[in-house]
Amino acid sequence: MDLAYYSDYAVRLVNTEQPERGGDTLTSVEAVRELFGPPQQMARRATESDVTRLRAVRTRLRAVFEAADEGDEVRAVDLLNALMMEFPVSPQISGHEFRDEDGRPKWHLHIADHATNATAGYTATASMGLAFQLTELGVDRLGICQARPCRNAYLDTSTNRSRRYCSDRCATRANVAAYRARKRLDSGRAGRTGRTAETAQDTTPDSER
Repeated sequence: MDLAYYSDYAVRLVNTEQPERGGDTLTSVEAVRELFGPPQQMARRATESDVTRLRAVRTRLRAVFEAADEGDEVRAVDLLNALMMEFPVSPQISGHEFRDEDGRPKWHLHIADHATNATAGYTATASMGLAFQLTELGVDRLGICQARPCRNAYLDTSTNRSRRYCSDRCATRANVAAYRARKRLDSGRAGRTGRTAETAQDTTPDSER
C-alpha cells in the first residue's frame, strides 16, 4: 500500500478549485471520476451527489493545508484527524496481480473498497495518504502556493524544505514579478535622488557656485 502515492489524492481534490480566481473544475460526474486516475471500481460508482459531497470535503482538506502553511500544526492535525474519523479506511491483505518466481502471491496491504459511495472512498484514501506524509515528513511540508492568485496546495518533498510554489511555472512567475518590483523600486529611488540633487543645486547661492 503506497500511502505516499495516495496523498496526491488530497492535492488533486483541493486544486480543482482556485478560490481567488473564482475557478472550479469539479462540476460533473466525469470530473469526479477523473480525480481517481486510472479506472477504478469506486470511480464507476460516482453520481451527481458526489460532486456536492466532494466539494465539501475539498473545503475541509484546503483548511488542513492552510493551517499547515500558517504554521498551526495542531489545527492541521486536528482537522485531518476529524476527516479520518469520519471516513476511516479498511485495510486488507491482498495478493492479486502480483506473483513471485514460484507463482505464489506477493502479499501486500491494500485499501479495501467497502465505502458506501465514491466520496467516502476517495476521502478515506486521500486523508490516510496525507496523514502518512504529514507524520513522515512533517506538517511544514504541506503548503499553499505563494504565487498569488494561484493558492494551489502542494506537498514539499524537497531535501531542504525550501518549496514555496506549486509548480515551476508559478515559481518563475513569482520571480519575474519580484524582479520587476525591485526594478520599479530602484527606479523610484534613482528618481528621488536625482530630484534631491537638483533641488540642492537650485538653492545654492550664486557666490558658492
